[in-house]
Amino acid sequence: MSRTIDPQLRSNLLVLFAAGLLFWSSLASLLPTLPLYIESVGATKQQIGIVMGGFAIGLLLFRPWLGRLADRRGRKIVLLIGTLVAAIAPLGYLFVKPIPLLIVLRAFHGISIAAFTTGFNALVADIAPLEKRGEIIGYMSLVNPIGIAIGPALGGYLQAGVGNEILFLTSAELAFVGFLGILPIFNPTVVTKQQEDTVNSQFWRILISPRVKTPATIMLLVGLAFGALHTFIPLFIKSIGIQLNPGLFYTTAAISSFGVRLFTGKASDRLGRGLFVTLSLVFYTLSMSVLWLANSPTAFLFAAIIEGAGSGTLIPMIAAMMVDRAHAYERGQIFAICLMGLDVGIAIAGPALGSIAEYIDYRNMFGLCACLTFLSIFIFLTQSSKDLLSSLRFALGRGQDAYALKDT
Repeated sequence: MSRTIDPQLRSNLLVLFAAGLLFWSSLASLLPTLPLYIESVGATKQQIGIVMGGFAIGLLLFRPWLGRLADRRGRKIVLLIGTLVAAIAPLGYLFVKPIPLLIVLRAFHGISIAAFTTGFNALVADIAPLEKRGEIIGYMSLVNPIGIAIGPALGGYLQAGVGNEILFLTSAELAFVGFLGILPIFNPTVVTKQQEDTVNSQFWRILISPRVKTPATIMLLVGLAFGALHTFIPLFIKSIGIQLNPGLFYTTAAISSFGVRLFTGKASDRLGRGLFVTLSLVFYTLSMSVLWLANSPTAFLFAAIIEGAGSGTLIPMIAAMMVDRAHAYERGQIFAICLMGLDVGIAIAGPALGSIAEYIDYRNMFGLCACLTFLSIFIFLTQSSKDLLSSLRFALGRGQDAYALKDT
């Protein structure tokens, strides 16, 4: 791979950044609003969790196939699928009211993030020179916090000011403009026929391999907390009578996430990915603990700041670590398999934690999430490398990643 960025590829990065910003703004505009909309059509806490968790059904079912498609046919077609689905799905919310149909619609909507994140991460990794990989992945990942800073605030005010219909139309329009922006992106060939056959025959071997198994487990546990956060925060705030626009929680988290991404990617190129993964898991645990104790708008916003720092560090670092551990011809599939852990966590979080919240309330549910993310710290400290000592050294920034491929 060339160590400099070709002008055409640099142009692709700029277009991709703009498309990603529109995509994440579209998705994020529904974060604080959709749970309240589902509640307004008569859903219980458990049903709200099931509907919101239905998003992950599309992720789980289609992520592996989309990963293989990104490797075989290029990243662009997967990006187009993601933005097109994100443009179509919000229109369905204009007409769908029954809970079972809302679950199906949310599952369809989930295909969008499965496709876009897989194609986006793989294409950025293709472009990034080896010595600047963490830095470029970190900068390009800014589309997520910027979009999530804009989207929830926009969605919350649209829902309150002009109603759900305009909200859903705006969400669809943002994604469709992103779709149009991706059309001129150059679509390089990724794999040869021989490499394609190798990738297809190794899917399950990759899934259980040490280089993927531990990161996927970490993403599963964080996915449970992430799913709870993005499903139940608006309802938690409402249930205890806090005067806070839920959209501001997500916007605050996104601003925090933006700030840490400006320097962690570049720092990880020098200090290693492991240290920053560990720090991100500590931040997640602290955030869930603060939510467990929160009784004021200030406490919620403080938890949002810490969660933003955690997610802003974890996602780019896991992405960079998996690029380090993957050959170019299998990046799409490696991303897909690793992120399936996050997908499963999100899928379980809605129905499972929603059911638990019926008995222990939302506050104690977030206390449980703190326990889950604390467990992820222990797993990463002890299982991130080939033995206990090397795992501790890597996780604390004192050793190299034993699974990294030096020539990719």
